[in-house]
Amino acid sequence: MDPTALLRETLLDMLKSGRWRAGHRIPTERALCTEYGLGRSAVRRVLGQLKDAGLITQTVGSGTYVSERIATLLPALEPAAAAATAVSPAELMEARMALEPAIVEMVIRNATPADFARMSQCCERAEAASTLDEFEHWDGLLHEVIAEAAHNGFVRQVFHLMNQARTQGEWGMLKRKSVTPERRDAYQREHRALVAALRERDLGNALAHTRAHLQHVQRNLLGL
Repeated sequence: MDPTALLRETLLDMLKSGRWRAGHRIPTERALCTEYGLGRSAVRRVLGQLKDAGLITQTVGSGTYVSERIATLLPALEPAAAAATAVSPAELMEARMALEPAIVEMVIRNATPADFARMSQCCERAEAASTLDEFEHWDGLLHEVIAEAAHNGFVRQVFHLMNQARTQGEWGMLKRKSVTPERRDAYQREHRALVAALRERDLGNALAHTRAHLQHVQRNLLGL
């Protein structure tokens, strides 16, 4: 099991087993980085997933704590987490090819200036990323932010689950093998073009950029 998956599974096990109960202060990001040999961005991504699921809370200047709602949230989380980790990269790409173009019209209709600002921030942070893990985090978050801009609760949940699947070891291994500096630059240009088309509410261009980007990723990742 790769270190990121090991960290996620270990934290979940501590929560499921009851060794960490509501209000328990969990180790710092720095401590988790040292223990699992991970970069800060990878640890933050795992903690962010647990926070999004409501399992932990984070307070600036204080630390990260087990949520008071842990007992009610864990049972509902397990089927979703299992489904995410069972998805192969090929299945994930197939789902993305079907779903991401399908929500473009919703995004164009419902997105707000704040949504576009978040998309631009994801692009900026991805472009500034110094490691592939950090780039992958902001790459995945951009697509999730675009989905959130549809302002549809079901769509948001589906894309959050898809991002969970992206954290599994097999996807990460393929991404590390397939991403060259040239391909990363191309992905970043494609992201910028897509965000620009969405901001302009240009449905035709947004659909074209979405499909072209996904086909590019699929070709590089899976050789299809």
